[in-house]
Amino acid sequence: MSNPHSRTADDAGSSGGRDAETVREHSVAAAPPREPLAGDAGLDAHLVVERSAFRLDVALTAVPGEVVALLGPNGAGKTTALRALAGLVPLSAGHLRLDGSALERTPPENRPVGVVFQDYLLFPHLSALDNVAFGPRCQGVGKAEARAQAAAWLDRMGLADHAGAKPRRLSGGQAQRVAVARALATRPRLLLLDEPLAALDARTRLEVRAQLRRHLAAFEAVAVLVTHDPLDAMVLADRLVVVEHGRVVQQGTPSDIARHPRTDYIAQLVGLNLYRGRADRHTVRLDAGPSITTTEDLSGPVFVAFPPSAVTLFRDRPTGASARNLWRCEVTGLETHGDQIRADLAGELPLAADLTTVAAAELGLHPGAPVWATVKATQTHAYPA
Repeated sequence: MSNPHSRTADDAGSSGGRDAETVREHSVAAAPPREPLAGDAGLDAHLVVERSAFRLDVALTAVPGEVVALLGPNGAGKTTALRALAGLVPLSAGHLRLDGSALERTPPENRPVGVVFQDYLLFPHLSALDNVAFGPRCQGVGKAEARAQAAAWLDRMGLADHAGAKPRRLSGGQAQRVAVARALATRPRLLLLDEPLAALDARTRLEVRAQLRRHLAAFEAVAVLVTHDPLDAMVLADRLVVVEHGRVVQQGTPSDIARHPRTDYIAQLVGLNLYRGRADRHTVRLDAGPSITTTEDLSGPVFVAFPPSAVTLFRDRPTGASARNLWRCEVTGLETHGDQIRADLAGELPLAADLTTVAAAELGLHPGAPVWATVKATQTHAYPA
């Protein structure tokens, strides 16, 4: 991120009252990319940040062209990790190498890093064109050439007609694309995106997510995305790294994470009931609760997962049902979940069940109602813990 103070007020316009430190921290300009060393291209980081009541200890690697999403609940350490990569938070220990070069002691303004912040942080006094041109200007590119490069980026983003607009005249989706263009115009070797879609409404988010995916697919260096939204992560990333309490708890492709969650947080994100126990052939004795019959033939510690849609509810104990798994439960809560009703159940086995509004009405479901829950063995999935 090249030093934004290397340009004069005539080059970039008035700062509108921002102090120098704020402008420096929010700059997305980057130093010209260095040639990667053979075999060392990409990101190799071990981020350790010590704070009074929190410790971040996250290992992160990525190859050029790969999009990695840091996913986790609020307070997990995702943003701290992102800021450590950008150089805005110093490492207490560990290392940070990009294309074979150590960056631990490199000031933020000299790192080949582009950042798209959650609220975009466009310079309000500059047009969209000059916002994008700001990075190349910080790298020493002449004013005319920087603006030509910026115009090309805006055209690529479908914003050529908005080049002269100030940020206040842009929609949320347009501002987001300007912020991405501003980051990419510096040709970074590492692109960081902090909740890039969080500020958008649902309709705009759908459109911009698809556009951002296309731009990331064309990006030839490493991109790291921070989000708490599983859909953003699943759509935008090639690989997910799930962080809880400052540590990596699971990583893999979106499909692998969705199929094999290893914590309650991940299971809730992907919409699965998840349990841990010990398998003896097709029977899994849960650590806390009854047994579950599965189709997998396993032995030892395992996870068992099944979707809420696999659960069938009855008001009376079913007779002649083919389901191998049957538990007596009580409804503790009901909520709309898409076009269905999700019932939270407690009892022999705490679980969530999805059913239609018609089925919920016919069963007379309400908090406190007793029910029987069944799940067929063929609808469960067991895998080693």
